[in-house]
Amino acid sequence: MSRTLRISTRNATFQQWQALLTNRTKRHRAGEFLVQGVRPITLAVQHGWPVHAVLLDDTRRLSQWSRDVLEQTSGVARYALAAELMHELGGKDEESPELLAVVGMPADDLSRIRSGPRMLTLVFDRPATPANVGALIRSADAFGATGLVVTGHAADPYDPKAVRASTGSLFALPVVQVASHREVVDEVVALRRGGLPVEILGSDEGGDVELAEHDLTGPKVIAIGNETRGLSGAWRAACDHILRIPMTGAASSLNAAAAGSVVLYEAARQRRAAKP
Repeated sequence: MSRTLRISTRNATFQQWQALLTNRTKRHRAGEFLVQGVRPITLAVQHGWPVHAVLLDDTRRLSQWSRDVLEQTSGVARYALAAELMHELGGKDEESPELLAVVGMPADDLSRIRSGPRMLTLVFDRPATPANVGALIRSADAFGATGLVVTGHAADPYDPKAVRASTGSLFALPVVQVASHREVVDEVVALRRGGLPVEILGSDEGGDVELAEHDLTGPKVIAIGNETRGLSGAWRAACDHILRIPMTGAASSLNAAAAGSVVLYEAARQRRAAKP
């Protein structure tokens, strides 16, 4: 059983936790991030992510959920914080959390994403908004993707807004950040040389093939573009086909996370129909 340390002032340790919420550079340099919310913390523990510290509200009677988390993280450093400090770290104006977790980040390694005949890897190219990253992680998890790759200069999947928007799916789905499309394309080339016929697809309103008319049952890498600029020229050049989502009404395009969700749903639908 870990000894609980008490923190009642905004000391250096507290400021480090604040930086995990607000400073991407410090977050990645430390290799850890602060997790808020019952479901995200539950899934982080359930899926075996390394919990570096647990923060508790020093003034509250712990719920059964909190006691369960503490039991499952026995041996992890524990800190009891004053209620106002927990409120500052909690991310919600209306209430103070009873428990928060500091969790370690996995390596950004494409080998974390499973390959094989049913491979379905989604790529989000240069997303600008953490909430959109989190929403697409959630959809990728829900519709059976094998992983999500964030490419280029992009919002951080470990930003608290992204973690919250994923509703914990970040901990159930491999999510990898890479510098450019090149790393993903090189991985696809290697898989093809090994005999796996991976197809690279994009999604855009001006695509050359309608979404439902294209076979999405084999191993696929599907790229979704930036919220305002769409797919980069490099990704367009790398794609074997660009998928088009048919639309009616006044809308000319979908939000990037919505478009990705539609593509993932169609892939899941085809794969269910193709099962013997």
